[in-house]
Amino acid sequence: MKKSFGIYAVFCLVLLAASIFSVLYLDGSGDYISDSIGSRSLTGTFFLLLALAFAAELIDSSLGMGYGTILSPVLIIIGFSPLVVVPAILLSQSFGGFSASVFHHRLENVKLTRQSRDGRIVLLITILGVVTVVGAAFLAMGLSQQALKTYIGILVLVMGVILLSRIRFRFSWKKMVGVGVLSSFNKGLSGGGFGPVVTAGQIIAGHGYKNAIGVTTAAEAPICISGFIAYYFLKGPDAILQDWIVFVPLTVGSLFSTPIGALITRKFPEDKVRPTLGILVVILGIWTLAKTWL
Repeated sequence: MKKSFGIYAVFCLVLLAASIFSVLYLDGSGDYISDSIGSRSLTGTFFLLLALAFAAELIDSSLGMGYGTILSPVLIIIGFSPLVVVPAILLSQSFGGFSASVFHHRLENVKLTRQSRDGRIVLLITILGVVTVVGAAFLAMGLSQQALKTYIGILVLVMGVILLSRIRFRFSWKKMVGVGVLSSFNKGLSGGGFGPVVTAGQIIAGHGYKNAIGVTTAAEAPICISGFIAYYFLKGPDAILQDWIVFVPLTVGSLFSTPIGALITRKFPEDKVRPTLGILVVILGIWTLAKTWL
């Protein structure tokens, strides 16, 4: 296991070094111009997004939620367009989710095999999610963002209250279908709202706490990449490629934090997971509503 961590660390460091070199070169030459960053410094933007992605993915990979729900409003407040933010979050989280799921499996937080219940839940949520997230991406191009964010904020807040109340239902596959459709719909619409609904929904429906976190990170990767592909064709390849300065640091930052997040999940006391998740989900719901209306 230590060897795997070492190889992964070397890979991330090489990727980071190559990214920094490219950014410094372009910033020094003055050849790079992008509407997505406006008058901001290219180097400053890169390191800001790198740090934000690292922090958001650390929370997400350790607790199964928070990357898109936190990062999406933060980037919009900073001044990035929602049509830049959402595909950037989808792409970066697809890499982060895949990486985190591998480490969760290796650390035995979740059992991702075809025969296991965890593996079957991942497959179910992924199949439902890929279809739903693509449809939601098309809808997002023409719907009111305020209405969408209000709906997601209320939904997440309610699920947080249920978690804190310790209400728990018997596991059923019908409940998992509802969780998968609802969470993926949220993801395609706004870039956030997937993790809180999937993780909280699984726990409320009777799935194990740490298993729910591992399942969420595993299902997130293919769903996110499907949503990104939809935005790629909707916006066009030229517009997407021009925004690489947003995509690259978010992806690199998220990749750096995933093994740490999986390790935190493994070490976290079992009896503290549900109340911690409940508090976080409530905060994310209130945060979403506050940023929408205040």
